[in-house]
Amino acid sequence: MKLAIGIGQDPRTGQIDIARILRAEALGYDSVWSSETWGTDALSPLAYLAALTKKIRLATGIVHVDGRTPAMTAMVAQTIDALAGGGRVVLGIGTSGPQVVEGWHGRPWGKPNYRLRDNVAIMKKIWRGEMVTHDGKEIQLPYRGEGSVGLGKPLRNAFKPLAQIPVLIGAETPLNTRMTGEVADGIVTMHSVPRQMPAVRALLSEGIARRTDGKRLEDLEVVGSVTISISSDVKATMAKAKRGIALYAGGFGAKEMNFHKDAFVRRGFQAEADRIQELFLAGHREEAAAAVPDEYVDEEMLIGSPERIRERFAAWRDCGFTTLRIQASRPEAYELAVTLANA
Repeated sequence: MKLAIGIGQDPRTGQIDIARILRAEALGYDSVWSSETWGTDALSPLAYLAALTKKIRLATGIVHVDGRTPAMTAMVAQTIDALAGGGRVVLGIGTSGPQVVEGWHGRPWGKPNYRLRDNVAIMKKIWRGEMVTHDGKEIQLPYRGEGSVGLGKPLRNAFKPLAQIPVLIGAETPLNTRMTGEVADGIVTMHSVPRQMPAVRALLSEGIARRTDGKRLEDLEVVGSVTISISSDVKATMAKAKRGIALYAGGFGAKEMNFHKDAFVRRGFQAEADRIQELFLAGHREEAAAAVPDEYVDEEMLIGSPERIRERFAAWRDCGFTTLRIQASRPEAYELAVTLANA
């Protein structure tokens, strides 16, 4: 299992702690991951990191497909990869919720599963150097819909050499996880914990059974994420973490469509998720945080002494993740993860 780190970009200033990333590269971390919501974008920071790092892979987790056309995403990714020396960019793509898709990007929610499938297919054609045409359920090239003047023509990637950039999909639902196995090079999970991995791998296998390129489950990248918090007070650390969990499960997205809450439910906490959302939307944020079960936090984070973390890390290392993104506030946590991953 490979280790990864987030870029840790300050949302207020846009600055990146490059010393932290260089230290991770020196420790043998395989990749550094950026993300985007409705502030800084995910791809620009990777160009900055390409100039300052030597070998660590540069990954997005995730780029919103509704913020760019598939061709533009492919162009930016291949440009950064070339500037980085080639073979370093990993493109994780996905969708946000309808509040962001329609409210920020001004695009219809439509059928995101179809849109993800179309994005992967188009980018793969671009990087194979094909004359690009596509007749997808959500995206067609050349465009021939409303407003078209009918002069669009198929084009071939003008950039050489052709990049071979792995495309991973940020997938949580069974539908998208199954589709990821069918069309992508891997999956970026968000809320998955070790006990859920047999189900995730089973869904990926269902998709792989539809492939015609010979890829096997063992060929896919499976990316997980865990926070390591070295602390002498497990309860206090959990209490702090619960505020952020309540924000995601209770306040992100619409009441009728909150993917973070759905992930909470898939882990067996339906009643708790409903109560957290009810309290949060009523303005009772502290009560919502208090309603997050200890066992939920303890299952998705590694909290406590180095000995306690060591005992629990093996489940993450051995459950089927090929890459594990480490989130931590203390430098020694990143070093501990290296020791445990190689144990």
